[in-house]
Amino acid sequence: MQPPLAWIGTRQVPRFLLHEGLRVANPAWRPFVTPVAKADFPAGAQADPKKYCPSQAAIKASFTVLSSFYTYLVQEGRLAANPVVMIRQKSRFVRKDQLKPPIRRISTLQWDYVLESAEQMAQANPAEHERTLFILHCLFAMYLRISELVADARATPLMSHFRKDQDGHWWFHVTGKGNKQRSVTVCDAMLNALKRYRLALGLSPLPAPTEQTPLIASRRGQGPVTSTRHIRRLVQACFDAAYQRMQADGLAADALELKAATVHWLRHTGISEDVKIRPREHVRDDAGHASMATTDHYVESDRRERHASGRRKRIKDF
Repeated sequence: MQPPLAWIGTRQVPRFLLHEGLRVANPAWRPFVTPVAKADFPAGAQADPKKYCPSQAAIKASFTVLSSFYTYLVQEGRLAANPVVMIRQKSRFVRKDQLKPPIRRISTLQWDYVLESAEQMAQANPAEHERTLFILHCLFAMYLRISELVADARATPLMSHFRKDQDGHWWFHVTGKGNKQRSVTVCDAMLNALKRYRLALGLSPLPAPTEQTPLIASRRGQGPVTSTRHIRRLVQACFDAAYQRMQADGLAADALELKAATVHWLRHTGISEDVKIRPREHVRDDAGHASMATTDHYVESDRRERHASGRRKRIKDF
């Protein structure tokens, strides 16, 4: 596949936007994304076909859309049969994979180094890195997506979105993926992190119900952070500091694994740790998963038991 350069963007953007209550196409969306700016392409250059091979998810989505279209034509009497059904069954492009994709997460040891690095940075420069430490807690303890921390056309996260119910329990109310609203359990450690962050900002320990303070404020002004790239930079600085400390402590292999991690892995890590100790339906609701099947991807007990039962299999002298 050699897509035209006009089909290639330089950053991930939503395919649709909300405008005056309507879902409209985003003119900045492109089906392919490259980290290289378009201006860096030589004139008349072609895209690398290996680099832009569509993923299995994209191929399956395309087949689903086409199948729905042909099903409509069959129902309208325009066609006798749906050709996509036969193509899908015998297609060499669609793979039926029994394997679950591995959950991209960091280890407990790596998380400890990341958190300790953030705490050290916050002690050295509270004005800058208390915010970073709070962001880490939000990503890990509440499984927030990066987009749920920044202000956009959907919503602006505020301090007052931390709310206490009539039983004295704290919840964080967030507008997430698909413009869906959900409430997330606020654990005691997360509540302590909120108090620490607010005191560093010169605020009261807990927010008032009508408070309009942005959850993650911009350092250059009074408004909220609006760029996910800015959040990534802050957290990546903690990853880099943790990487250096692990290298210095002789943990080269763990450091290299951490170097490959992205900020979104913290959400995966928080969910993976919690499914070990919390009811899965509770984790599902806090994470905002559409179905239990998504949450089940984080359950590793079945794989552990399967490996434990198979690792002592004998090849000779049985």
